[in-house]
Amino acid sequence: MSTAAHQDHRPRPGSAEYRRAQRAELLRFAVGARCDLGFGYLDERGTVDPTTVELWITCRMTHVFSLGVLADEAPAPDGPDRDTLRELAAHGVRALLGPLHDDEHGGWFAGVTADGPSSTIKQAYGHAFVVLAASSALAAGIEGAQELLDLALAAQEERFWDEEAGLVVDEWDRAWTVLDPYRGINATMHSVEAYLAAGDVTGDPLWHHRAGRISAHVATWARENDWRIPEHFATDWTPLLEHNRDRPADPFKPYGATVGHGLEWARLLLAVDATLGADAPAGLPEAAVALAARAVADGWDADGAEGFVYTTDWSGEPVVRARMHWVVTEAIATSTVLQRVTGDAAHAADLERWWAYADTALVDHEGGSWHHELDSANRPASGTWEGKPDVYHAYQAALMADVPLTPSFASALRARAPRPA
Repeated sequence: MSTAAHQDHRPRPGSAEYRRAQRAELLRFAVGARCDLGFGYLDERGTVDPTTVELWITCRMTHVFSLGVLADEAPAPDGPDRDTLRELAAHGVRALLGPLHDDEHGGWFAGVTADGPSSTIKQAYGHAFVVLAASSALAAGIEGAQELLDLALAAQEERFWDEEAGLVVDEWDRAWTVLDPYRGINATMHSVEAYLAAGDVTGDPLWHHRAGRISAHVATWARENDWRIPEHFATDWTPLLEHNRDRPADPFKPYGATVGHGLEWARLLLAVDATLGADAPAGLPEAAVALAARAVADGWDADGAEGFVYTTDWSGEPVVRARMHWVVTEAIATSTVLQRVTGDAAHAADLERWWAYADTALVDHEGGSWHHELDSANRPASGTWEGKPDVYHAYQAALMADVPLTPSFASALRARAPRPA
C-alpha cells in the first residue's frame, strides 16, 4: 500500500481508534529497550544502548508496561501481548530491586553499567519514578512490586520529604551524608505524580495530602509570577529566576519558564483537587486554568511556526525555540481534563489542534514512537534530546481520554472491567 493510501485509511488523530493504535505502537517500540540491567536508551531507530542503564528510563518503562498489562488491549502487529508485557514489567521490577538498587546505603543509583554504578547520586527525580513504577506494577499484580514500593516509600519518608517545608529536597550523595542545597520544581512535580499514584494503590491518604501541600506552594509561586512557574530554588525555597541562564536548553534544569511544566502542573493540580475533595487547598482549579492559558499564550506558535517552544523568559519571550514532544503530550492530556472539568468547548478545540500537530510533526509513522525534539522549523533535531528514550509521556497522552481524572492511571485501569475475550 502506498504511503498516501495508508494515510487515507488512518483514523482521525485523537479519535478513540487512533489512541488505541498509538498505545499499541508505543508498546511495540518500547520492547526494544530491554537489556540485562533494566531498560536502556533507545535511539531514533529504536536500537537500544545496553551499556548504561538510567534509573528514570527503567522506571518509566516499567510503569508503561504495567499500564499495558492493566489496559489489556489488542497488540500492534509484532507487538507484545499481555503475557509479554507482564514479563517486561517484572523485568523492570527485578532491575529496580537488583542492579539499580544500592544495597549498601539504600535508595537507587541514577545509572548503572555492568561494572557497577555510573552515577552514585541519589536524585529525587529518579526516586519519584521508582514510586510511580512500583505503584503501577503493584496495581498490575507484578511479583516483587510490593517490596519495591515499600522500599521506595521508605526512601521518600526518610530522605526526600521535608515535613517542615511541605516539599521535597532534590539530591543526596550516595551515602546520604551530603544534601545538595539546590531545590527544583521538576523533581517536585514528579513527586506529586508519584504520591498520588502511591496513595491510590495503597489507600494511605498521607501521600495524597502531601501532594496537596506541594501543590499549594506551586500554585502560590505561579500566581505571584504571572502564572509562569519558577523552576529553581535556593535551600530555603527562594526562587532563583536566573539559574542556568548559561545553559538554557538543559534537559532537566533549563533556564526560565518551562512551557510544558505549566501544562503538566495544570493537570496535576486538577487531579490533586479531585482526589482531596473538600480537603484540597483552595483555588487549585482556578490555578490550573490560568497555568494552562499562560502556557498556551506564551508557548504555542510563539515564533511564527506551529508547536510549543521549550522555554521562555519571565516576560514570556521565547528562549529555547526547539519543540519537545513531551510538551505536546502534556498539552493533549491537560486539554483533555480541562474540557472534562470545565466544559469549555475551547479546550476541545485545543485538543483537536494538539493531536493534529502531533500526528503531522511528531509521530514517526515510519520509524515508530515520537520524535523527541524538533527545531523551530519543525524538523527532527537533537539539541537537547537524542533518540527516542521515552514512551511514558506519549502513552499517557494517548490514554488520558479513556480513564477518569482520578484515580491515577494504573489504579483507574485496575478498576475497569477486563476486555472481553
